[in-house]
Amino acid sequence: MRKKNFMNYCGLLGIVALLSYTAAVVFSPLAYPGYNWMAQAVSDLSATNAPSLRLWNQLSSLYNICTLICAMMVCAGIQGKGSRLLRTGIYLFTAMEWISAVGFSVFPLSDSGYAGTFQDKMHILSTILVVLLSIVSLVILIIAGVKRKEYRSFGVFAGIALGMMLVGALGMNIVSKEYFGVVERFSVFAAVGYNAVLGIELFRIDL
Repeated sequence: MRKKNFMNYCGLLGIVALLSYTAAVVFSPLAYPGYNWMAQAVSDLSATNAPSLRLWNQLSSLYNICTLICAMMVCAGIQGKGSRLLRTGIYLFTAMEWISAVGFSVFPLSDSGYAGTFQDKMHILSTILVVLLSIVSLVILIIAGVKRKEYRSFGVFAGIALGMMLVGALGMNIVSKEYFGVVERFSVFAAVGYNAVLGIELFRIDL
């Protein structure tokens, strides 16, 4: 096993991103009087007029930058390695992360819930693109894991992430409004969690 290099250690930023995002989701409600995490979406915490916006920005300050650095390093690290299917899945997942980082930063919700402004519509569009790219990339990664046993870990965790997304997507249309926030969190943590998985894989491989 070769000595770890700078790129390998950059994979650990995926874990930092997950911890930063988790801290924002868990502690930002403390600055939002009346916020009900079981009923409200995570994006309500970072809405333009949310009282928790400042705390959210502070706690999630490492999330976007660490996510993107980790994802780009994973893309660089798999050059010439793995199957074409595996690389395609990772590239699409990284594209999703860029759309998420830019789209949700430029177009946060104007108000908790949905106020119907242009900004809110663009936020929803960003969400749709993120969800579609997430599903496509994870399905490809699952197939890559099925076809080659050396990529099985990519496929297994992609399957878990996809399952979490489906629980969120279907659950939001099935459960009552009082539990909307519970199932929605399955979806939002799926992508963040899988990025951490990719980072760990980058840390493990020989470059």
